[in-house]
Amino acid sequence: MAVGILLVVLGAAVLSHTAPFPFLFDAVTGKVSVWRMRQAPGQRTVYLTFDDGPNPTVTPELLDTLRDKKVSATFFLIDAYITESTAPLVRRMFEEGHAVGLHSGDRWLMMHSPSRLVADIQAMADHIEHLTGHRPCLLFRPHAGWRSIPMLVGLKREQYQLAGWSWFTWDWYWFRKRTGARVADQVLSHAAPGKIIVIHDGHHRDPRADRRYALEATRQIIDGLRAQGYEFATMCGTRP
Repeated sequence: MAVGILLVVLGAAVLSHTAPFPFLFDAVTGKVSVWRMRQAPGQRTVYLTFDDGPNPTVTPELLDTLRDKKVSATFFLIDAYITESTAPLVRRMFEEGHAVGLHSGDRWLMMHSPSRLVADIQAMADHIEHLTGHRPCLLFRPHAGWRSIPMLVGLKREQYQLAGWSWFTWDWYWFRKRTGARVADQVLSHAAPGKIIVIHDGHHRDPRADRRYALEATRQIIDGLRAQGYEFATMCGTRP
């Protein structure tokens, strides 16, 4: 009995930090985390988001696709990948009506104090503004969703939101190879109003990763959701 209780407690502690869905910490810190966007009656909007860029081998064609299909998305960018050479890609995101939020390739950022986290995200935002002339919106997505009470306290202090994603609207495919068709089928089969979709156009360890599956998945998702009567919007400036 005691062992069972201990396992439950340990499981809850782990999930509080790592669950890819709203859990204990999200509940106790108020509306800091957003895992699904609020919808007005009859509204059918979904939110495309892209992680781990900018990736010069994939992101340009992805932006072309979004432009051609007239879809606005939210990009969560890794600070180390934003350089003089990739700044034009980020600038293009802003100029073509996309939202830009902050991301991290470091799971252990959740161990930082609230003050240190605030300093980190402000430095990231300053860096983007310096290179592009545009400031990102008040959204931060931690790597793999790993979070902590200090992280959420720091975000709340600066009026940031922790940007999550909605159940089964992601491009991780249960230890099988990710393909455009597989990812699109998973997202389309779990679509619902207000859901946040996450696709990786980059990789947290490889700034030029082969993510071409993301291009085909994005095309199929947009076409499939439009056929179901959905519209698309960015997460910036909206509340859960």
